Amino acid sequence: MILELPISHGARLLVTPMAATHLALIRRLSFCAGHRLFGHEGRCAFLHGHNYRVDIEVEAEGGGAAVDAVGRVVDFSLIKKRMLGWLDEHWDHAFILFAEDATALAAVRAAEPTKYFVLPWNPTAENMARYLLEVVAPHVLAGLGVVARRVSVWETDEACAVASRSGDAAAATMPVGAVVVVDRRPAS
Repeated sequence: MILELPISHGARLLVTPMAATHLALIRRLSFCAGHRLFGHEGRCAFLHGHNYRVDIEVEAEGGGAAVDAVGRVVDFSLIKKRMLGWLDEHWDHAFILFAEDATALAAVRAAEPTKYFVLPWNPTAENMARYLLEVVAPHVLAGLGVVARRVSVWETDEACAVASRSGDAAAATMPVGAVVVVDRRPAS
């Protein structure tokens, strides 16, 4: 069965009710940060940094078919404002370190000024994607009518890790946490 729906100026849209279309959008974000992989067997055990890229995919709450009056899942700028705002405040130009990595934490704490974020897991791209999807996105996207379904964290142009959800989005499993900034430079 095909339905004929008027859309504007005498034009009609043909819709097949059996075919379900899933709508989502992806917003790309960038930040720079340092980390090290606690217990890594190679060079990633050293403190080092990346120009990270994050791709966040969102869909409308309750399923992927709803759009607003303009025809959007959500305005791209709102995703950028909220997610990039969080990334800039917490991870950009910071060291992202594992809570159990005492020597790296001590080294970074010794530097002034310093900015670091303590992650509950080793800061692999996989765990960073997981943290953004499970912990950060539910908080920062609240009230927009969307849920994050997938987050990709790119360490290089050739390598990324992906965290994704299926089914209903669950609530955050832990508090978002806080960045630690120590800046004793004289005010200018």
